[in-house]
Amino acid sequence: MKTFAISGDSFTYGGEPIQIISGALHYFRILPEHWEDRLLKLKACGLNAVETYMPWNHHQPSPDQFCFEGMLDVVRFIQMAHQLDLMVIVRPSPYICAEWEFGGLPAWLLADPGMRLRCMHPAYLVAVERYHAAVLPLLAPLQCTQGGPIIAMQIENEYGSYGNDHQYLRFLEDSIRAHGVDVLLMTSDGPTEPMLQGGTLPHVHKTANFGSHPLDAFRTLRKYQPGGPMMCMEFWNGWFDHWGAPHHTRASEDVAPDLDALLATGASVNIYMFHGGTNFGFSNGANCTPEAKGVQNYQPTVTSYDYDAPLNEAGDPTPKYEAFRNVIGKYRTLPDIPVPGPSPKAAYGAVELTHQAGLFDSLSQISDGVRRTNPETMEELGQNYGFILYRTHVAGPRPAENLVLQEVRDRAHIFVNGEFRGVFYRNDLETTIPVEIPAEGAQLDILVENMGRVNYGPLMNERKGVTEGIRLGNQFLFGWEIFCLPLEDLSSVPFTEATARALPGFFRGTLHVETLADTFLSLPGWTKGVAFINGFNLGRYWNQEPHRALYVPAPLLRAGANEVILFELEGMKQAIVEFRDSPI
Repeated sequence: MKTFAISGDSFTYGGEPIQIISGALHYFRILPEHWEDRLLKLKACGLNAVETYMPWNHHQPSPDQFCFEGMLDVVRFIQMAHQLDLMVIVRPSPYICAEWEFGGLPAWLLADPGMRLRCMHPAYLVAVERYHAAVLPLLAPLQCTQGGPIIAMQIENEYGSYGNDHQYLRFLEDSIRAHGVDVLLMTSDGPTEPMLQGGTLPHVHKTANFGSHPLDAFRTLRKYQPGGPMMCMEFWNGWFDHWGAPHHTRASEDVAPDLDALLATGASVNIYMFHGGTNFGFSNGANCTPEAKGVQNYQPTVTSYDYDAPLNEAGDPTPKYEAFRNVIGKYRTLPDIPVPGPSPKAAYGAVELTHQAGLFDSLSQISDGVRRTNPETMEELGQNYGFILYRTHVAGPRPAENLVLQEVRDRAHIFVNGEFRGVFYRNDLETTIPVEIPAEGAQLDILVENMGRVNYGPLMNERKGVTEGIRLGNQFLFGWEIFCLPLEDLSSVPFTEATARALPGFFRGTLHVETLADTFLSLPGWTKGVAFINGFNLGRYWNQEPHRALYVPAPLLRAGANEVILFELEGMKQAIVEFRDSPI
């Protein structure tokens, strides 16, 4: 066993000075079959540590359920890093940001209408403590003080960007210590005066997050930490993408000199991201700024978390990888191991989706409707992710009046007697649709998609679905049947051979594979929806920039027949998808 500590202006490990050169890998964004490959590539680049967040919402999907298996087997991931002689930094904070759904906070917190997040709110603290009691005893035996690889853990995350409740930070510190954690604790914040004032504790080691101008950042950090080693906990070498915006890139010749300047000061670093991975399923977060709340400012993150990192989404080394390796070689001896090459890729070609099932024809098989007076939110009904359908009958006749959804989160498709009438999106300036009701009355269906909860900033406390009410003209509509559609299991969808394209609807086809390899699912002509391979939710697609092909890791495939399902909301040119050997 060894001790990771602070001596003067240096970190020490086993009593010897050490400069930490770490890289961020999120086990929960990478299939377990690929963990070793990504860790080996990190080590071959010259890094001596790996850092990971832990997503509370996936480790505790409901108040009474915990999950530490498969992609969430954090113990196995840390042990694998240990076997490769890598130190580990863990950030198990209740909140992680990470462009992850709700910043890692569980959606079920919001079932409590009085919930207050990230502060000394009693109900929130009870939930945090219960999570700590489940996860921290798993990590404690993996600390360096117990012979394991964990050298440090973090308290909260960029808390100064959100609040200034120092009593809350001390609560987290005490809770972490009470559950057997004795390694060095840290905080990380942006290098600004307000962030460092709000997010730090006097006696806890402070780190800063930035992507450029390291000397300026460390100069500000020094004002709040006059002594001790400097560290950048998140050295941003790329960036994440939003739907409808271009793919972010940062050239190697721009970022490598900043890494060089940082390391030349003797400071330690965690490269964020070293390998981003994928926002599989409904795990993507979103941004939303307060300056124009609810108007053209909600920005959901795409399925790919490529991040323009040294290892791309498929785990292949990029020119940035080689540039970083050359810089790191100036400060420590590079390991005498070969750099693993790119993974095999395959272009399996076109697949026709020959079977279909309309959503409205499938409701009784995939969801049990509940009756409510008002259109309640997902959280009130115990649903975390996916879609929710609100249905009511409106008496007629009624002249054309504007249908109004008060606070829709996030995108709603409107149907009258099964006929599509339009889309409400929370970013739209126009938020009404005229609806005329015939004498016999009409069935009104409103299908709402949760496109990802806000993961950063002051607007995080948002519930999904219709949050206030639905009215026709000035009259609120009461008496609703509500169908929760998390799309966690599609085995009961009643597929038949396609004779018509019922929308929204499920479309199914078969991909035949002989040799397994990574591939990319391209969706030319399709509009918006969710893709599944052999029951695994690959994530969202949308015919907008910048993301036009979903990464399909080889371990999701099997030799022979593979089931491909799309849940399409709006339409396609033809029911055909394509498997490519490169992303778009």
